[in-house]
Amino acid sequence: MEEQNKFLETEKTGVLMRKYAVPCVISLLVAALYNIVDQIFIANADYLGSYGNAANTVVYPLTVVALAFAVLIGDGCCSFVSIRLGMKDSESASKSVGSAVVMSVGVGVILTVLYFIFSDPIITAFGGGVNEETYKLSKEYFTYITMGIPFYVFGQAMNPVIRSDGSPKFAMLSTLAGAVVNIILDPVFIFVFNWGMTGAAVATVLGQVITAVLAVWYLTRMKAIKLSKKDIRFNFGTARKYLPLGICSLLAQISLVAAMAAIQNMVKKYGALDPVFSLNEYSQIPMAVLGIVMKFFQIVISIVIGIAAGCIPIVGYNVGAGRNDRVREMLTKLLIAETAVGAVSLFIVEVFPKALIGIFGAANESVYYTDFAVKSFRVYLCCIVLACINKAAFIFLQALGKPVESTALSMIRELVFGVGFSILLPVWFSLDGVLYSMPVSDMLTFIITVIVLIKTYKDLKKDSIKVSN
Repeated sequence: MEEQNKFLETEKTGVLMRKYAVPCVISLLVAALYNIVDQIFIANADYLGSYGNAANTVVYPLTVVALAFAVLIGDGCCSFVSIRLGMKDSESASKSVGSAVVMSVGVGVILTVLYFIFSDPIITAFGGGVNEETYKLSKEYFTYITMGIPFYVFGQAMNPVIRSDGSPKFAMLSTLAGAVVNIILDPVFIFVFNWGMTGAAVATVLGQVITAVLAVWYLTRMKAIKLSKKDIRFNFGTARKYLPLGICSLLAQISLVAAMAAIQNMVKKYGALDPVFSLNEYSQIPMAVLGIVMKFFQIVISIVIGIAAGCIPIVGYNVGAGRNDRVREMLTKLLIAETAVGAVSLFIVEVFPKALIGIFGAANESVYYTDFAVKSFRVYLCCIVLACINKAAFIFLQALGKPVESTALSMIRELVFGVGFSILLPVWFSLDGVLYSMPVSDMLTFIITVIVLIKTYKDLKKDSIKVSN
């Protein structure tokens, strides 16, 4: 049992990265497609259009909050399990998985209750009050999406746990199965049944249920970890050890939500001062457009996170086994891969913005919609290469068992820079200031990240690296 994952220390690092990263990338892309597919079908429904797009953008941060708690549990458990298996401590690994199962179920239920209690202020806080139609559609979509939160949290939390057990392909397939259900049902519910936002949300929830059911099935058949009934309970002592390793993932998502809230409120505030977007028939356009740009960015970041997160079980095992030479080699390969992803993405947003906009129903919108969307893609994402490198560094530090450094970088990027500049820059540059906030934040974060990476390379030249017990 303890030698089940021994290949993580002996197989070539490039082979391992492909084996783990590709399924992880696909899993995260598929998870991202839940909301993106909804938005594509919503945007191309004549009776929803940019109002539906704006409503989708309003509700989207709430799924990110749920994801934040899921990755706190799942990524933390994944890192802890990988390190413990490297140390040949399968008992601790089993206890952490059992605890993670119970915690993810509890957190999902609690979030659902809180969402329903505070639904109106939540929708308003994320810009749902931009006009009456947007608010109505936001409330409709919010209601049904919230019903699926427990399934979503559980499925997303178990995905990295399944990868840590040496089954990245199953983790990918379970997420893919749910997404396929969503993709099939979305057009049926929206265009055939005319269920509108309700149809999009119900299709999403049904897909999330499928993923959660498959995760339950796998947990009864784990390979490297022998999970027994006595392990399925919340263990505070065990949780105290693995949760810190997932704090970076939590804060990365939560701080992203804070940045979204700031951006969406600044868009609402300064859009109301714009000569065009202050008009009621165009007031939802900035919100809808920023949502589309964020969705493309989410696709890119899903690839970036997938490559980096796919390395977590490999890095964790080799850290536990004292193989810093292999860890250092993986860091170099990871940075090269993430830079390439960023470069391709930059080319696409700068050269083909109109094609990207067209996917989200631009043909049915005004020229103001198209012009603002083109500018948003080209300005907001002009430093996407640096954003990719930054995100990869955050996750790699987490995999090394360095939650403090990882969390600090993530917080600086999203809260200090992301929220700060999205509030300050519009004071001088109005609505364009919101667009400038992203590249400025990424440039400053990159400078700090380079300093941390240099120190990390030096640490990895030592005989061992300190990790949490």
